Amino acid sequence: MKPVVDRPYWDERVETLGRDELLNVQTERVRWQLERCYVSSALYRFKLESVGAEPGDLASMRDFTGIPVVTKEELRADQEANPPFGSFAVAERPTWREVHPSSGTTGNAVNTIWSEHDVEAITDFTARTLWQLGVRPADVVQNAFAYGLWVAGMSVHYGAARIGALVLPIGTAAATERQVDYLRHAKSTVLVATPSYALHIAEYLQEREIDPAALVVRLGCFGGEPGAENPSTRTKIEVGLGLEARDYYGLAEIGPTFASECVAKAGLHFAEDHVLVECLDDQTRDPVPEGELGVLVFTHLTREATPMLRYWSNDYARLTRDTCTCGRTHVRAVGGILGRGDDLVIFRGAKFYPGQVEKVVRAFPELSNEFLIKVRREGGGALVGSCVVVVEAPPAAGVEERLRRALRDELGVTPDIRLEPHGTLERTAFKAKRLVEV
Repeated sequence: MKPVVDRPYWDERVETLGRDELLNVQTERVRWQLERCYVSSALYRFKLESVGAEPGDLASMRDFTGIPVVTKEELRADQEANPPFGSFAVAERPTWREVHPSSGTTGNAVNTIWSEHDVEAITDFTARTLWQLGVRPADVVQNAFAYGLWVAGMSVHYGAARIGALVLPIGTAAATERQVDYLRHAKSTVLVATPSYALHIAEYLQEREIDPAALVVRLGCFGGEPGAENPSTRTKIEVGLGLEARDYYGLAEIGPTFASECVAKAGLHFAEDHVLVECLDDQTRDPVPEGELGVLVFTHLTREATPMLRYWSNDYARLTRDTCTCGRTHVRAVGGILGRGDDLVIFRGAKFYPGQVEKVVRAFPELSNEFLIKVRREGGGALVGSCVVVVEAPPAAGVEERLRRALRDELGVTPDIRLEPHGTLERTAFKAKRLVEV
């Protein structure tokens, strides 16, 4: 499809569906997905039978919450027991077209498969997310998401091409100097990257005294890690690159990119006609009231090859189903992704996430964009016995004490602080690792 360029929607009818009509679409597609998974997947058949459920039992979406969630650890175990792709592959082998693993940053990668139908659906709803972010046919999209096995680069490439934009598939292999060369000489108007890499590019410009105003890039779409909706990070990116920064979200097992901000910057809009979104209590796994913090759980409504049923993302967010001021009705994560369960730190009785440290550190103009949180775990889990925030700072009177006070105000606890010379901490074009164990 080719929407009208001056309209805000990729597919206005779908994006502005009434909640009742959207629920009807979701219910029909969940029934279809349950039937196929029950018949063709040993993993999901076991999940359903473990609670005495069959596909025909779904009278309403309330019944769906009785089905157990599936975790990445379960998918890994199933894949190891049933190599190479596990028993959660549903579509017939002749329909398969692409294999994409998760990044595998915290364990063995989980392989997901795209059928020919999946490639088409993913291309279309990725185009929708990019259009929602503000990408248009006249744009030159510099795609600095990784290509190859990290799947987001591919989906963004397909989506931008579907819109009709000119795509620069530069990925992350190119040196930052080359990224800047293309921003300057290819007249890229849209940059797609992780927030960490965007800040690194901005730092490169500053060190070489290149004025961001000399670039024509107008829009940045930043995902792969939380940060773009963090006010201090967003401001640093926008000032450092001279563009408007918007948040982008995805998971290799689900989208891979299936939620993005709109012009209102009022949260991440999910493609709810393709993915059912739930928000659950991390202990009871019951639905939380709208607006309360919980873990996002996703179910594929249209995926053919390796559908996920109630996939536990481990990402925390707050959802609202109120219609956005942009007119879209699909559910939003207000404030973006607020943290990951893997990254929770419990220190001296206080609970916090790296994003809260990021908010503080990047509000200090004296500090560089880089930081690390070094922790020593106590018996596993989130409880830590020591916590040190490492930042880069020039010698400046009082900065350490001001940072200490700001961290205490934000976190409710005072971690140790270590100041390092500029350039000490690693820069990355991929996902930055902010929490490390020592």
